[in-house]
Amino acid sequence: MTLAVNGGDLQRLRRLNALTVVAALRADGPMPLTQLAERTELARATVKQAARDLIEQGWVAEMEPSGGAKGRPARRYRFCAEAGRVLGLDIGAHKILAAVADLDGNVLHLAREPVTPELSRQERLAAVDRVVDACLTGSGTADAEVWAAVAGSTGYIDLDGRIVLSRAIRDWSGTPLADHLSARLPCPVLVENDSRLAALAEHRRGAAQQVRNLVYLHIGRRAGAAVILDGVPLRGSSGAAGEIGVHPLFNLATSSDLLQAGVPAITSGLAPEEVAAAVFDAARRGEPESVTAVLRYVKVLALATAAMTLTVDPELVVLGGGFSRAADVLMGPLRAELETICLRTPVLCGSALGEECVAVGAVCYAVDHLNSMLFNPSH
Repeated sequence: MTLAVNGGDLQRLRRLNALTVVAALRADGPMPLTQLAERTELARATVKQAARDLIEQGWVAEMEPSGGAKGRPARRYRFCAEAGRVLGLDIGAHKILAAVADLDGNVLHLAREPVTPELSRQERLAAVDRVVDACLTGSGTADAEVWAAVAGSTGYIDLDGRIVLSRAIRDWSGTPLADHLSARLPCPVLVENDSRLAALAEHRRGAAQQVRNLVYLHIGRRAGAAVILDGVPLRGSSGAAGEIGVHPLFNLATSSDLLQAGVPAITSGLAPEEVAAAVFDAARRGEPESVTAVLRYVKVLALATAAMTLTVDPELVVLGGGFSRAADVLMGPLRAELETICLRTPVLCGSALGEECVAVGAVCYAVDHLNSMLFNPSH
């Protein structure tokens, strides 16, 4: 009995073989044909044909043979991360930051613009457009070269990319951010909560690369949180997972005000963005009033942290956001508070990525989306 295979079946088979080769090269880096065949469990001739097709399409390149081995050096193949670009955006109350990266998520160029929470929606969207233009121009990237874009924004964001609620930015609730960016960029556009993207960045490229489950605390003049479970950001049924900061029991939205209370000698005359740094510096020096102010703040932070920790039992809690620069001041008292509340106190650490964390997370999210949509043989 002979099995008939039509042209459509052969085309689909070649596509699957090509995607299998791409997935192997993306996961394990450059390798010679024999190793690639072993890795993909495909026949060597099949892998060779797939590599030839991918080279013609610009997704794979042949590398110069590596020296040092006896006999004829084997040709190696690599994934062409430079074949396209992804764009990551961090749209916050005080800054807009854009990052252009290659298809492996390596950031190539950054552009930023300071903004204020008082900007109108249209003013903020215009600033977003300016930063996108500056980042693409600065990196020499044409619009058509951007394969996917992800924007991170403060607030509760639904699964359609709409800003449902934002307490940190005036006139931002209800903004159809995904629609606005889709009109500007000829590629898939996704919008995600900034804390969730920051958590993803720490998991992929920052302080939490060795763990599967973590809680990320986005602490600063505003507060937020996010959870990574089994390496995946937890979104929930509507995108509201991790929004513990809006609960009145924890009062995280105004918890940073506790740093200013009771220390007028230190904070008098300072701009709002300077207050926390001054209090933390004084606490480092052991000044009693500032130490007390930090402890007041930590007690509020610990309640929210404990609620999330008792729910998901993370291996690690990462302190991120603007206050992460004071992790050395905060971690000791926070750990002590958690030890009195939690069944098992998780490890605490500060962010490794700083203010670029959300944009880096947006890049990682864009790469994940492309992996799922374009480079997944089972899709």
